[in-house]
Amino acid sequence: MNTTTEAIKAASPMEEEALDFTPLTEAERSKIQQPQRPSTRYWPEVWNRLRHNPMAVFCMVLMLIIILLAIFVPIFSPYEFDATSLMEKKQGPSAAHWFGTDSAGRDIFTRVWMGTRTSLVIGFLGALLPYMLGMIIGAISGWVGGRVDMIIMRIVDIMLCIPSMIYMILILIVMGGNAFSLIVALAISGWMGSARAFRGRILQFKNREFVLAARTLGATPIRIIFHYILPNILGNMAVGLCSAIPGAIFAEAGMSYIGLGINPPATSLGQLATDGMKYFMTQFHVFIFPSLVIFLIIFALYMFGNALRDALDPRLRNEDFVIRRFRREKRRHRAERRVRA
Repeated sequence: MNTTTEAIKAASPMEEEALDFTPLTEAERSKIQQPQRPSTRYWPEVWNRLRHNPMAVFCMVLMLIIILLAIFVPIFSPYEFDATSLMEKKQGPSAAHWFGTDSAGRDIFTRVWMGTRTSLVIGFLGALLPYMLGMIIGAISGWVGGRVDMIIMRIVDIMLCIPSMIYMILILIVMGGNAFSLIVALAISGWMGSARAFRGRILQFKNREFVLAARTLGATPIRIIFHYILPNILGNMAVGLCSAIPGAIFAEAGMSYIGLGINPPATSLGQLATDGMKYFMTQFHVFIFPSLVIFLIIFALYMFGNALRDALDPRLRNEDFVIRRFRREKRRHRAERRVRA
């Protein structure tokens, strides 16, 4: 008994000597403790991160301006988009015709924004419908698995072996060259890639811990997919969707180039750019203005897609909170230094 007590007393000075730091008090610990990110709902947090991104705000404003011009310019313009005037043909940009006139005397400014309206409708619907169709089919294939997954994926593989241009040409020959037939052609020819991508994402998250916990608690497959899996893959899907919209506009321009696009007197940006190529050397303005609008749409959608991907990624929420807090503290310290000075 005495031997044990002496051993404990002999060991205690060694432990005190090994303690080479001073523990912080509660007051000191509270000063350096990092504050936790406040609890917020998902979509308000996404919007908050988007509006703090200068590039996202610039792209949203740019797209809003383009959409407003496409809606209101053909309505309030003094010229009809399909009205011809042989006395005013082949004119350059002027006060009367801001973008000039074409070989038929039509006002290019009005035609560009009328074509922008058509191209935006084809681009958004022609990209959204294949994505929605592919998302549904890919979710069924990845979640159910087994024989259903094998049958769906073999159908997708067979359809991917056929170039999408063939689908579009056949549909446009049968249905004619109009906006509705182009949207249908884009939907039928473009859902396979999104179905494979969404199936892969479902398989990636299907057996994660939070999904297994939700299944254990009795969540339905639809709730698991839309409430737990979809927020984790929505960023990549948003980038893909924003990239698919310019692709749909380019597809319409390609169809116009081979004579299967929008039938006159209707017009689109692709048709205007294709017509402008014929007069590239003599009437450069006929080609440059619709091409410039296409460039602005593609630039805005691509850059906004990258910003949207970062905003939708749940893994970056804490990082953005720390960055915003650091910037606030930096501004506060600068203000205090100016006051002292």
